[in-house]
Amino acid sequence: MSVELATAATLASDSKLGDGRAVRRLAQALHTLGLAGIGIAALLLLWWLGGLAIASNPRTAAFSSFAPGPTLSRLADMLSRGEVSAMAAPSLWRVGMGLFWAIGLGVPIGILIGRVRVAREITNVPFQLLRMISPLSWMPISVMAFATWDAAIVFLIAIAAVWPILFATAAGVRRIDPSWFKVARNLGARPHHMLGYVILPAISQDTLTGIRLALGVAWIVLVPAEYLGVTSGLGYAINDARDTLEYDRLAATVLIIGLIGFVLDTALQQLINHLSWIRQE
Repeated sequence: MSVELATAATLASDSKLGDGRAVRRLAQALHTLGLAGIGIAALLLLWWLGGLAIASNPRTAAFSSFAPGPTLSRLADMLSRGEVSAMAAPSLWRVGMGLFWAIGLGVPIGILIGRVRVAREITNVPFQLLRMISPLSWMPISVMAFATWDAAIVFLIAIAAVWPILFATAAGVRRIDPSWFKVARNLGARPHHMLGYVILPAISQDTLTGIRLALGVAWIVLVPAEYLGVTSGLGYAINDARDTLEYDRLAATVLIIGLIGFVLDTALQQLINHLSWIRQE
């Protein structure tokens, strides 16, 4: 009987603890949402005040369509007509391909220079030099080197995105505890086992953080890169809206770029948190 009472008391205590954690998580989520709402409201207020200042000045009144009202109205119209997906799809494909090549090059090279000291010392100065060159400086070379505009844009995105991935991967490899490799070798692990069961799991969070940073760089490079000869994409849409003086469409496109970038970054952040070894209570 006493055992049953003790078990019941333990279960009740665990239930209360679980309920307490759930309440704390809910309160924390509401607190976070509240602060985010305040930030968004402040941004909208600043935007509205800026639009009001532009509209009230005779010299800038022609740009009054940048205000929140015309911009959001045009955004709703673009969403209803499917214009947003049509302009975003080519840009997402270009960014995806650029990141594909950046990951395909950055991760293996990062593992190499993280594991092999000689390779790290040989490549340090050349890589640091290349990293500091603006990606858009490669634009004339990419236009001459590639047969299509899309390929040139993908190259520019890849050359911009590869460095955060490469250096984050190398840093992750260098932080791996050497005893892990000793244990793996003692258990008979071959090089491909070492890669698949020790290195890649250990550096997953570092590499994803590098990819997240690379995505931000790629998303920034995308718009000016699409000023090249393409006739699709978000950068082209901004250029076209500027040429046709449709400032409400221009502002709506800028807002779309920010929203898509935010969603992509948030998705990667959630993936990084999911793979984190440190769990929040």
